[in-house]
Amino acid sequence: MALIKVNHLKKVYDGVIPLKDVCAEINKGDIISIIGYSGTGKTTFLRCLNMLEAPTEGEIFIDGVNITSPDVDLAKIRQKIGMVFHDFNLFPHKMVIENIMMAPIDLLGINPQEAYDEALSLLEMVGLKSKAFNYPDELSGGQNQRVAIARALAMKPQIVLFDEPTSALDPTMVSEVLSVIKMLVKQGLTMMIVTHEMRFAKEISTRVFYMDEGVIYEEGTPAQIFENPQKELTKKFIFRIRNWEWIINGNDNDYHAMMGSLENFAIKQYLTPKRLNRLKLAIEELVTTDILFPTDSEGNKHNIYIYINALEEGKDLKMKFISEGFNKDIFEKLQNASIKDISLKMLSKILIPIKIDESENSVEFKLY
Repeated sequence: MALIKVNHLKKVYDGVIPLKDVCAEINKGDIISIIGYSGTGKTTFLRCLNMLEAPTEGEIFIDGVNITSPDVDLAKIRQKIGMVFHDFNLFPHKMVIENIMMAPIDLLGINPQEAYDEALSLLEMVGLKSKAFNYPDELSGGQNQRVAIARALAMKPQIVLFDEPTSALDPTMVSEVLSVIKMLVKQGLTMMIVTHEMRFAKEISTRVFYMDEGVIYEEGTPAQIFENPQKELTKKFIFRIRNWEWIINGNDNDYHAMMGSLENFAIKQYLTPKRLNRLKLAIEELVTTDILFPTDSEGNKHNIYIYINALEEGKDLKMKFISEGFNKDIFEKLQNASIKDISLKMLSKILIPIKIDESENSVEFKLY
């Protein structure tokens, strides 16, 4: 029997229908990643599973118990389900260890000493034992999220729901939270994770749900969803998350915004700092100088469209530039091993010229 069974779940908010007809079965030990665009009902689905949102229609069974039934003991059912929110939801006026001890003492009737010992053990597991007597505002976002995970585990749940656990974090803190979740996978917990971290989802999941149009639009193994999606909207989503685009409007461009956007893309593709630096260097040299896109006689540049495609596993990056004003001679010079120009010599060590398409005014490279 499935640990979680969802039959024709529907949720309506003032005429908005985030969930139209969701059906699913989750077995004990499953690690389900839920992906999709914002606004496709992912968080609503998760919140319905522990009745933080009451479904408009449909049934949800947890360990054989219909939790949508009016006479169900929800407090008892919720003890089986841990929830980790994207914004932590810790009590700011209580110390870290108190945040973890509260629910086991109040809801499970565990004596304070046992709760204290267990809380310290959990904090040690998530690498925060030394922060036990700090307050949440004394911790970083990543540390607060690890405390929130420890708090959820303190109730010894069968199921843990993660609602975008890294979305509120600085990119530099994402990995520390994901590493804790990876550690939990080995403990046999049943987990459902709403996430935008696609590589992470691919690494840890037993199944992936792609949500769209108010339903689980497509589901399958990580390999099926990320490498061979069958449905059109899934294909478009997977294609988009592997790509980065930017348009430079002639001489008018916010390079800081462009590089910030590029860094976020690189983080999601798990590029190493070395490869990110090479990528940034290549774009800076090609775009901000006159090497590939020279100015005209009046000192103006044409618009430049930049497209980067992260191939499978992020091992290769293809870079495509489209502009009416590119210098095709530079492409040929980059193929010449005896380059004397310092900038071109440097570019030749990080870029492999692929092709020129004069019909669309484009030039393509691959990043070493």
